[in-house]
Amino acid sequence: MRIEDEIKQPKFRDAYQRLVINLLFTSNWLEGRQHDFFKPFGITTQQFNILRILRGQHPNQISGVEIKTRMLDRNSDISRLLDRLLKKELINKAQSENDKRAADVSITQKGLELLSLIDEKFQEVERNHFNLTEAEATQLSELLDKARG
Repeated sequence: MRIEDEIKQPKFRDAYQRLVINLLFTSNWLEGRQHDFFKPFGITTQQFNILRILRGQHPNQISGVEIKTRMLDRNSDISRLLDRLLKKELINKAQSENDKRAADVSITQKGLELLSLIDEKFQEVERNHFNLTEAEATQLSELLDKARG
């Protein structure tokens, strides 16, 4: 559906305004769909992002500060997110030997198992989010990279 129809706005100032509004609308639409997908697993999209980062480091630990620099949503409250993952036994957290104010974080076996379960279903969902061919998805991704310059 065209953005004009989605938000009931028949015209825009120019193509750039339409692009910005379309990107914001699409981002929120995608976030809502992902929220619905992760809800049955008891995690949020930000928690999923952290678990994927930790899986990439496994079996090594990584600091909370480093996790934040790698996150898709860098405005997230990393301490709160890590505490929630710790309560769910999906991560381990230990005081850093190098910096007593920081924590070193690693993923648990339970966290790895949850990601494995999610991976089976999420790949299909990712492919079905958009009505695009693989070539179109590649082109759109490259255009978004170019737009961020």
